[in-house]
Amino acid sequence: MNANGSTHDRAGAWREIDRVDPPKRSASERATDFHEIYSLLDEATVRAQASRCIQCPQPSCREGCPLANRIPDWLALAAEGKFLEAAEISQSTSNMPEICSRVCPQEKLCEGSCILVGHAEPICIGAIEKFINEYAFAHGDDLVKAPPANGRRVALVGSGPGSLACADELAKLGYDVTVFEAQTQPGGLLLNGIPAFKLEKSVVERRLNILRRRGVKFETGVTVGAQVQLGELRRDFHAVFVGIGAQKAKALDFPGGELAGVQAALPFLIQRNSTMPLDLPLIEVAGKRVAVLGGGDTAMDCLRTAVRAGAAEAVCVYRRDLANMPGSRKEYYNAIEEGAQFLFLTNPVGLVSGADGGLTGVRCVKMELGEPDFSGRRKPRAVSGSEFVIPAEVVLVAYGFDPMPFPPGSDFEGLAMNDWGAIRVDENQMTNLKGVFAGGDVVRGASLVVHAVRDGRKAALGIHRLLESAGK
Repeated sequence: MNANGSTHDRAGAWREIDRVDPPKRSASERATDFHEIYSLLDEATVRAQASRCIQCPQPSCREGCPLANRIPDWLALAAEGKFLEAAEISQSTSNMPEICSRVCPQEKLCEGSCILVGHAEPICIGAIEKFINEYAFAHGDDLVKAPPANGRRVALVGSGPGSLACADELAKLGYDVTVFEAQTQPGGLLLNGIPAFKLEKSVVERRLNILRRRGVKFETGVTVGAQVQLGELRRDFHAVFVGIGAQKAKALDFPGGELAGVQAALPFLIQRNSTMPLDLPLIEVAGKRVAVLGGGDTAMDCLRTAVRAGAAEAVCVYRRDLANMPGSRKEYYNAIEEGAQFLFLTNPVGLVSGADGGLTGVRCVKMELGEPDFSGRRKPRAVSGSEFVIPAEVVLVAYGFDPMPFPPGSDFEGLAMNDWGAIRVDENQMTNLKGVFAGGDVVRGASLVVHAVRDGRKAALGIHRLLESAGK
């Protein structure tokens, strides 16, 4: 037995111990509800799994993590059973590790960069991160303390992960932080867009309550650019952070979007995922054949939500192959288990309607992969004479999202934008307007939660530096 109580040699534990993933509810059970599908590993398993880390001197897992989380440090502590200490290190670089551990595509980030890849299964970093943070919530002292006020006020626009991370960092520094949110409850897509089978709403509410106890104030039902203008915020606050996300759905690239039965992905997810009212009829899929267009995580969410909502069939139509699909592999396999289907190398080119004008199918062509494009992914091309029709009464368009435009005439239009409507920022996340910062999807386009958290942390540091240097 070694010093940490394990019978395994740490340097070679990865050879002796197989990777263990967290317990998962059966597909037949979980496809009938919206509860999280994974439970926690037990303490002994966490210690054993953490001991598989070889503590390499230049940890590639940190390089693969957008937040550069100190993964080997908290894995070493977890292997020793020092879960509270491990969680403290995890929380030192991430403002919401209990959320990121649930929604990050670890196989493309930290775990995909693990040095063991190619020799053995990578460390189950996400599952261990989730365990140590949940352990800390259950067993740790309440460390939420309101720091001394520094007399400076900062306004944050939007309450998604970028704004919440920025608010958290600023509150720890003693700033008086107010978050303005257009909806009736804060949380952005963490609360309204990500299905509860991936992220329980209570987890988000717990994080929001931590911020409230740190002194962060939330003003909901306020559309900035309509009820409140940027000029007012700049007058009343020392700095402003804009983190309104990207929720403008990319349109179909062929005619037919006006047909009954063709819907954008996000309203469908919000309707099934929150109590937030939407000004459109319920998108009903029960007993219907549903085609989801796109291959990202939003498409996976739509497929799995449609299954739970009683769809007779839920089919993903994607023009590339599985290897080139951007969606999480974990979510793909979960969707398959739950009954969703996938048509790869299949490109939608039109919609078919019946005599009553209702949607009856999606016209598609088979594709083949050609040479790589500028991103390195092989560019698909149509196979001549391969057209066919997929029966469908509902089409959910999940082609991605662009930043929402500000209300016409709003002084937010003074922010410099790029060609596709995203806000331009410098290396500190500051816009062309001094004291106005931005981050998350409104800057980079639809991306990962962890990228928004990184932007929010960077912006908070930029705000602090600016105000400190100005003596404000």
